[in-house]
Amino acid sequence: MAECFQISLLDNVATLLADAEPGSVTIRGEAEQQAIHLAQPVRIAHKVALRAMEKGAPVVKYGVPIGEATQSIAPGEWVHLHNCRSFYDDGSSHLNLETGAREEMPYV
Repeated sequence: MAECFQISLLDNVATLLADAEPGSVTIRGEAEQQAIHLAQPVRIAHKVALRAMEKGAPVVKYGVPIGEATQSIAPGEWVHLHNCRSFYDDGSSHLNLETGAREEMPYV
């Protein structure tokens, strides 16, 4: 079974420890629950929602808000550029979802 890691009990996201397909994923670390059901494939090192987040809700990792949801996010959904924005890097909201390249710069 795939695994993810929750850093703090305050976190509402966990980070995937390997690529994972939809289905049950074991939660390691400071976890309130033992597993989460992924709604879609999530790649290694990407975040998955542990709880529902409404638009504007903080995305919490390391026990602190790192960004905010730009739309409602259900438990088990991939949390990334398409549904949240960073509090630390305004430019990250404009990165290409697949390549990670800035939209204003050609990808080479």
